[in-house]
Amino acid sequence: MDLREESLTNENLEKDVTLNEAAEITAESVNENTEAVSEVVTLADYSSLGKSELVDALISLLDKPVETVREAVGQIKMAFYALRKAEVEAEKAEFIAAGNDETSFEAKEDAEEARMKDVLNQLKEKRAEFNNAQETIRQENLAKKRAIIEEIKAIAVDPDSVNKQYNRVQQLQQEFKSIGEVPATETTDLWKDYQQATESFYDLLKINKELRDYDFKKNLEIKQQLCTEAEELGTKEDVVIAFRRLQELHNQWRETGPVAKELREDLWNRFKEASSVINKKYQSFFEDRKAKEKENELAKIAICEKVENVDISLLKTYAAWDEATKEIIALQEEWKNLGFASRKVNSDLFTRFRKSCDEFFASKATFFKSMKEELSENLQKKIALCEKAEALKDSTDWKKTADALVALQKEWKTIGAVAKKQSDAVWKRFIAACDAFFEAKNKQSNNTRKVEHDNLKAKKEIIAAINAILADDAETEGGKKVRELMKKWQEVGHVPFKEKDKIYAEYKEAIDKAFDKFDMKEVKATLSNYENSISQMTDKDKIYREREYLMRSYEQKRNELKTFENNMGFFNATSKSGNSMVKEMERRIQKIKDDLALIEKKIELIDSKM
Repeated sequence: MDLREESLTNENLEKDVTLNEAAEITAESVNENTEAVSEVVTLADYSSLGKSELVDALISLLDKPVETVREAVGQIKMAFYALRKAEVEAEKAEFIAAGNDETSFEAKEDAEEARMKDVLNQLKEKRAEFNNAQETIRQENLAKKRAIIEEIKAIAVDPDSVNKQYNRVQQLQQEFKSIGEVPATETTDLWKDYQQATESFYDLLKINKELRDYDFKKNLEIKQQLCTEAEELGTKEDVVIAFRRLQELHNQWRETGPVAKELREDLWNRFKEASSVINKKYQSFFEDRKAKEKENELAKIAICEKVENVDISLLKTYAAWDEATKEIIALQEEWKNLGFASRKVNSDLFTRFRKSCDEFFASKATFFKSMKEELSENLQKKIALCEKAEALKDSTDWKKTADALVALQKEWKTIGAVAKKQSDAVWKRFIAACDAFFEAKNKQSNNTRKVEHDNLKAKKEIIAAINAILADDAETEGGKKVRELMKKWQEVGHVPFKEKDKIYAEYKEAIDKAFDKFDMKEVKATLSNYENSISQMTDKDKIYREREYLMRSYEQKRNELKTFENNMGFFNATSKSGNSMVKEMERRIQKIKDDLALIEKKIELIDSKM
């Protein structure tokens, strides 16, 4: 067998292996992962932006290469029209609620939507220009590569000049490799034609064995380097970058010529094994990302449910609304810290979450508006009482006017709170009118001193009676008797001004001792009986409802306490007859505080049982 026949046999074997390698590379390393590569896009979080911000973000993409922004454009467009859809639905609902026919509804023009469409059209035009330019380049590349193939074919059919044209064919091969992409529909046939042309050339090439071995050695070095780099890629932390680089290595492998027959299979298996490691890591990366998206989806659903489960009907006070608002804001922060859910549900989940939050804050605004109206209404009622008191302050019909003013004072107590900045002024105005009348009335009372001394004597007798009850250890109805004496104390009128603080201090000391001796025992008995009642409850819902009842009672008591404290000025020292009443108000305030303490202990008992 001569050199030409040996070359033909070797090259035919080489042709079989080369074609098989090309087929495996295309099938395993390119086609299977094309879809995965297109999904790997680093995007910003556009879900928290408003429409204007989204349009601005889209405009910022106009200056970037159009082929790099496709995914970002899609995300911005999706986020924008989710907001626009919500606006149109709200507009439509308002249109129908106004009594209009749904079929005649037409959404109002939106300036931001017009901007959005204009920018999208600009991007579309840029994309079309880019695609046309790319297609033109691919067609030109196709023509260039076809010309190279035809030249190689022409050389391959001329046995006399084939050896002389070796360097030219090498040059043509380098030119072929350096030319860019061609239309995808032409790639396979083009490579087959190129492979056949080059193989036909080598089939006819009469080259000495040393030159051929040198060519094999050079290709071996290149492919060994490709294997080494592919193996190193398996240690890279960034799987996506490693996978993309692997695709480039596969292209270089395919473009590199053959190696010695005895090395081809082992070398290819080494390269394929290294590729398999990266492909598996790449697949695992996307599976992990999918699992994380599912985890984020479940977390976002849970947050949506928490917001939706906030019972707005139970929020009756400023404090309750503030507490609920803190909870909603905390959930919003938790949402921000979560990553994306899967693309098909992420936008819907955000729409659901934003809708429930908007409904909460809309209800809060309504509550605060109604409270403001209530405070304003209370102010007008108190101003009206001020005007009535001022109209009576100069009257000399002492009995009738006194009764009228007392009635106004009682009515004052029934009116709720007013805004803090107006509370003191309106109260001082009212008490000033009342004090003016009663001071004038006291000046006209000739027998005031005698009556006050009689009242002083009566109150001392009440204090003595309370102390007698306290001294009697055998007393079984002390609490009841003390309460009757307390009621009697309230019925006794004024005492001399110089004596009122002293007598009230003695009375308060006796009452405090009586409460310590009798009321605390009642509290303990009450708690013991209550604990027995709770222990007998087996229905958790019933226990929970009992706790809710106690919480409402606690809130009512707190409001009552606040009202007493805000209105303490009604019985302050500015009124010469007010000090004893101040002491009594202090006792009432203390009683409310005792009630609050009892309710707290009951709540603690329930919490220990739940």
